[in-house]
Amino acid sequence: MICKHFAGVAATALAMAVSTQVFAGTVTSDGADIVVKTKGGLEVATTDKEFSFKLGGRLQADYSRFDGFYTKNGETADAAYFRRAFLEISGVAYTDWKYAISYDFAHNAGNSDDGYFDEASIAYTGFKPFNLKFGRFDPDFGLEKATSSKSITAIERNAAYEVADWVNGHENGLGAQASGVAGDMFWLSGGISAKDANDTDGDSVKQFNLRGVFAPMAEAGNVLHVGVNYASRDLEDTAVDGRIRPRLTVRGVSTNGGNDAGTNGNRAVFGGFQGVAGDFESDSVWGAELAWAMGPFSAQGEYLTRTLKADNAIYKDIDTDGYYGQVAYTLTGESRGYKLDGAKFDIVKPEDKQLGAWEVFYRYDHINVDDGNVVTSTATRQVGDTEASIHTVGLNWYATEAVKVAANYVMLNTDNIENAAGDDDGDAFVMRMQYVF
Repeated sequence: MICKHFAGVAATALAMAVSTQVFAGTVTSDGADIVVKTKGGLEVATTDKEFSFKLGGRLQADYSRFDGFYTKNGETADAAYFRRAFLEISGVAYTDWKYAISYDFAHNAGNSDDGYFDEASIAYTGFKPFNLKFGRFDPDFGLEKATSSKSITAIERNAAYEVADWVNGHENGLGAQASGVAGDMFWLSGGISAKDANDTDGDSVKQFNLRGVFAPMAEAGNVLHVGVNYASRDLEDTAVDGRIRPRLTVRGVSTNGGNDAGTNGNRAVFGGFQGVAGDFESDSVWGAELAWAMGPFSAQGEYLTRTLKADNAIYKDIDTDGYYGQVAYTLTGESRGYKLDGAKFDIVKPEDKQLGAWEVFYRYDHINVDDGNVVTSTATRQVGDTEASIHTVGLNWYATEAVKVAANYVMLNTDNIENAAGDDDGDAFVMRMQYVF
């Protein structure tokens, strides 16, 4: 039904375009005049801004080769897949109501039971400067997550998010969020979500998110951004997967949307375990974010720390933390965009339509997992903290505002955890072709 609905919308839009060509003349409406835009998708809006409709999309095709720790046997594997294949519908109704629907045909968002939605939300903007949003969307936590996948610098977001992946993922539940800009230099947001997992009484897991950002400089090429985040969820009497299984920024070890490394892809368990009702009490994460940009140069970093609190006396709490630091420079002189509404970076827009914009970057990621429940060493996991350090260098070519080509080289080292072949390091080369409309 979903595909049929979207196909119908696309067919209607195409018919409108064809009709306009065949019957050249004036298009009229029974209300306010309308404006049709085709740059960056198809958008139709009334001149009084009371109604609008936009059809857009996002296609990210990735290819990667990797070895060492990234595979179970240490040999080279590869993956070719659609990381995202979104069809997006958004708009405004009656001035103060906004809607957004984003469906992932690559099936990396959502699932077959709840639909492969990345977002399906309704927002009310009448309480300016704050907005209320309802529906399915990612809770607000972290600078790099707030930044769209269209605009992030590296191909995959940082590894620190992977030790607490629930904090900014909707997990097919529904949520409500209040957010807005205050004083032209603050971004504030708070929300509650009801997730799919239920306790023994059938009560869904409730998640709370808070984010506050101070950005006294908030424009392209002139950014100073400091933020704090907090997220928590109640896990009492809930069976939850407490395993920490990072992909370590290489999605090809295990993904949908095409080919991955299959059974040889190594998503090792750094800590935690699959719990049953009564094993865990709560889960909480604190985070901090910092960014600075001047002209074509930008720097950013984030830190988070998580405590998965045990409720069963036979288990100990699991503590994790992670951080990253990144620097980027646009060789052709353009600045990264920035939006205070959302407290996030935006895409680099090339000034030269022939040459495009060229950007280089370096990122360092580190994660640490302290799980005192591991008391016996195995062939792949030793007693003590497990750690991973990742160096990523990359080159981005923004050929146009719609087309981006990216290449990343990733170098990994781990401590107290290896693959089945005894490797504690690995390398990966990842490429992406992105088209946005």
